[in-house]
Amino acid sequence: MTLRLSTVILPVHRWNDGGRDRWLRAEELGFHAAYTYDHLSWRTFRDGPWFGALPTLTAAATVTRRLRLGTLVTSPNFRHPVTLAKELISLDDISDGRVTLGIGAGGNGFDATALGQEPWTPRERADRFGEFLPLLDRLLTEGAVTSRGTHYSAEEARNLPGCVQRPRLPFAVAATGPRGLKLAARHGQAWVTTGDPKLFEEGTPEESVEALRGQIEKLGKACAEIGRDTAELEKVLLTGFTPDRGRPLESLDAFVDFAGRHQELGFTELVIHWPIPDSDFAADQRVFERIATEAVAQLG
Repeated sequence: MTLRLSTVILPVHRWNDGGRDRWLRAEELGFHAAYTYDHLSWRTFRDGPWFGALPTLTAAATVTRRLRLGTLVTSPNFRHPVTLAKELISLDDISDGRVTLGIGAGGNGFDATALGQEPWTPRERADRFGEFLPLLDRLLTEGAVTSRGTHYSAEEARNLPGCVQRPRLPFAVAATGPRGLKLAARHGQAWVTTGDPKLFEEGTPEESVEALRGQIEKLGKACAEIGRDTAELEKVLLTGFTPDRGRPLESLDAFVDFAGRHQELGFTELVIHWPIPDSDFAADQRVFERIATEAVAQLG
């Protein structure tokens, strides 16, 4: 299967001061998709500009024509399935069916406390995600939904006319644990990982490849348990969080080598960060654009 190459554009630029241009350029460069983070703020960017994911994607939908658009990733940290479903159906309509929802359980970052709540434990995050995703699935596929849950409920929530994409827009489910992988197997059209975070500081690229191999095997087992062929799921690696860090973007050859190793594992889509100077995602823009236009052809 041909490897797809996508990018993630962090929402750190005003739309009329560089923001719009990046989304347009992503389409010109031929990326399969352009995603953005769905956070209220994020790590080292907390004290600088940071705009909302869904309004940014809506704006991007109005100036692009072919590029797929999506979040990497949305989480329950500050969202509710009922309101999220309405926004996603609207975005899917505006984009004429070009939206993918990257979605995961969330973590302990700034989003976890921004609404004034205490951070959820890992178990509570998993419990909430286990309710959030199936309810969102129903909300995007059924005209009216009533549901009573421990954490999330809906009362005759109506979402007509539904998504442009049928039966709904695709889910790319971020997961590495057993409960999340089961959700990916049951509800996902794609699976997303960033690798094994325990290897980021001290691990080696070779150890990372083996860890990713293990994650894919666990995904396969989760699919087998419900009688689903794991080949039905796209397998997406959001790069920049493995021990390789930014080295694959240092040259075309370096990226082709990195991409080839991960294509052999079974990944069908790699996502690279749009360069941001003086940040963890700093890279030479010319090299980045050369990778965008030449790398896939070299992978065969």
